[in-house]
Amino acid sequence: MNEQTQEHTEHQDYQGDKIGMWLFLFTEVILFGGMFLLYSIYRSRFPAEFHHAAKELNMTLGAVNTLVLLLSSFTMAISITAMQRGSRKLSLYMQGVTVACAVLFLVNKYFEWGAKISHDLYPGSEHMATLDHGEILFFSLYYVMTGLHGFHVLAGIGLITFTIWHTKRGHIREDKFTLLENSGLYWHLVDLIWIYLFPLFYLIT
Repeated sequence: MNEQTQEHTEHQDYQGDKIGMWLFLFTEVILFGGMFLLYSIYRSRFPAEFHHAAKELNMTLGAVNTLVLLLSSFTMAISITAMQRGSRKLSLYMQGVTVACAVLFLVNKYFEWGAKISHDLYPGSEHMATLDHGEILFFSLYYVMTGLHGFHVLAGIGLITFTIWHTKRGHIREDKFTLLENSGLYWHLVDLIWIYLFPLFYLIT
């Protein structure tokens, strides 16, 4: 295989990987888009109940987690740029910071969920059964949507940890960084979803 043919093949592989990732992200957008639509329908039917239920959430923790994810998105972008410029050490460091931010997000979410559960406020609990129907719907959507998002954060930790391992072994480098770039696309989507979840659940007026 001559050099020109090899470059053409690598270009096709790169394009194929990018298209595959974008198609996957599109399915994720459809998934969460359907949930956002469902949320909008129920919120329009029970505005007062949603507003009252939202007061039970910890807005401070929600805001901190928003800042944490914004920082992680920034560090992920830096790691990709650093790799493109041949700075493997900086890229590794920024990937590590991104994972640390993701872990911090989940720790905060653990304490937030733990506080709600300790107050008997979760689907199927006796206390929740005494709430108005609209409030029950709010908390049910809260647990499902933030829980699903948390699962995606956990998957992102695994994915970025995988890219760290490949970066250390030299499989990801200045001229071959598709895996890192696709991981960044996935992580930016995870961050974007939270940017919508935060105001919908914590900032209801």
